[in-house]
Amino acid sequence: MSQLFPHLFEPLTLRHKTLKNRITFGAHTNNMSVEGLPAERTLGYYVERARGGAGMIVVEPVPVHRTAVLTRGNFRPEDDSIIAPFRRITEACKEHGTVMIQQLYHVGAHGDADNSFAPNWSPSGLPSYHDADGSHAMTEAEIAEMIEAFAQAARRAREAGFDGVELFAAYNALIDQFWTPLTNRRDDRWGGSFENRMRFSAAIIERIRALCGTDFILGLAVSADPDVPGNLSVADLQEIVAWHDERGLIDYVTCGTGSYFAFDKIIPPSPYDDMLGAPYAAALKEAVKHARVQAESRITTPENAEAVLAGGMADMVSLVRGQIADPHLAAKAAADRPEEIRPCISCNQLCWGRRSRDYWISCLVNPSAGREFEWGGDRFAPADRPRRILVVGGGVAGMEAARVAAQRGHRVTLVERDSRLGGLFRLAGEQPTRDAIKRLIAWYEGELQRHQVEIRLNTALDADGVRAADAEAVVLAIGSRPARTGFQRALPNVERLPGVESDNVCEVADVLAGRARLGKRVLLLDDLGGWPGVGTALLLAERGHRVAVLTRDPVLAKGLEHPATQGALRRRLAQAKVEALTDTVLLAWEAAAVEATARMRSLLDGREWYRNFDSLVLATTNRANDELQRTLADSGLEIHAIGDCVAPRRASLAIYEGRKLGLAL
Repeated sequence: MSQLFPHLFEPLTLRHKTLKNRITFGAHTNNMSVEGLPAERTLGYYVERARGGAGMIVVEPVPVHRTAVLTRGNFRPEDDSIIAPFRRITEACKEHGTVMIQQLYHVGAHGDADNSFAPNWSPSGLPSYHDADGSHAMTEAEIAEMIEAFAQAARRAREAGFDGVELFAAYNALIDQFWTPLTNRRDDRWGGSFENRMRFSAAIIERIRALCGTDFILGLAVSADPDVPGNLSVADLQEIVAWHDERGLIDYVTCGTGSYFAFDKIIPPSPYDDMLGAPYAAALKEAVKHARVQAESRITTPENAEAVLAGGMADMVSLVRGQIADPHLAAKAAADRPEEIRPCISCNQLCWGRRSRDYWISCLVNPSAGREFEWGGDRFAPADRPRRILVVGGGVAGMEAARVAAQRGHRVTLVERDSRLGGLFRLAGEQPTRDAIKRLIAWYEGELQRHQVEIRLNTALDADGVRAADAEAVVLAIGSRPARTGFQRALPNVERLPGVESDNVCEVADVLAGRARLGKRVLLLDDLGGWPGVGTALLLAERGHRVAVLTRDPVLAKGLEHPATQGALRRRLAQAKVEALTDTVLLAWEAAAVEATARMRSLLDGREWYRNFDSLVLATTNRANDELQRTLADSGLEIHAIGDCVAPRRASLAIYEGRKLGLAL
């Protein structure tokens, strides 16, 4: 029994099964199917989390009906061919003592006809919140067809070896649409009164129980989004869950946040508070007498989970992104080694960000996610022959390469010219809501020490220094540097912004490192559309500067659309009174003794105008530090270059290349 997390590792009875702990790897669409069937990528992904100690895994939602297909990677609906490959997954995961559940879903009006090639079926034929489509109001016969589709999907799950199913009634999906008067306008026995609106979910559950028997867990996934006008209130949700609980229809209920009406709360990124869903789970726990309650939404650490359970807010906790980031989170927490858990930074860049582009998901901090079947999970086999490895550069690419190589038995020396590890990514942790980046850097420092990497800070190596190091392999991870040209993609023929060399012009990195001396009025030129620009603008505004962000994009933070971060971030920028100069380019920065005049042009109508500012901050694409690599090209040494010194990109690609090289050395 864990001394640090006693509530988290207390067993829990769930109908006919006993969970070895209260940690669930909850349902989420990983989009990894091949031709609609779970294959090696899916198998490796789930088995790694079972091996890592999760008490229960809820495998991603299977669409129950041809109208329910939502993504390219969805599993085949209404097709028994999924049974055998899913049985491979359940059997492999159960070898690790994991209870296996499958989620079943239909999102009703909010489907995607580009993937389903079918109309969206809904209670009342109201508009989709996924796109501009409308939906089809189900007939009585179609409701009966859908109930049977849910039941047959549950039957397939049972035959595939699952211990139960979880019905997707969250985010204003189909079941939720029947519950909610806002979306259920029917005047027959499926709408109107409270009992009539409950009829659809009750009929599904009763039919599943008839097909699958009593030794089969039935869970219900719901979500709270009470700030949306007309949506279910927390009291409404309590009444609905209590109604199902009183009739013995459900064994557990899991409560998330957000909906199709307010999408960014579904997988809340860093601008939201930790444990966002816990108060709603606590409200449901007050309403039930028999069913277990699970909390989810922005619960990413064992410390969060233990606090939820110790506070009596829930019986179980779903940690999804936390176990994507570190599939062995449960095992490390059980052994009272939380410092070894690789932290999720709630960036959403490769989990939701890749899923929203209809790719299979991965993880910025854990590139093994989705590649477990190729890379052997999140565990590293010893090297055939330990070698002396020199890593030049202590950013995330260099730290990851050093960590993995050392864990495999190589003797690694990491050299960093700065006084601290982390590179430019460490600076990103200075931006509001991004403190988790600092925790990630601290985790790297601990892991490098644990695996006996020799770290030399304040040490710059040139080509002669690399040659003199007597290393058998050299990894160059020296990153990139600000271009300091003010280049804008909307002006591809202008290589250098006129006036960019002025003293009152600096780069984002200067601001985050504390090197910049800025005046009161700051213009931030954002040619990236992501965290570097808008995160720094928010930092400056919250420090008291009057900030205007100039961007070629039609909105601020456009580059954060796929991770579903832009909405929360734009609200916070508005609260901080950051001005948005969208669809705009900066033609010149005309500096005077005290202030400067910015000459701007609208990309919409060509209008030009002037405004005075005190300082200009540039958020533009960096340039690769590739000189050392070029110098050593003919040295005869084994040289590997990774990360931004190859091409300036996102942190996810730097960590990916560090992991890949560390496995190959």
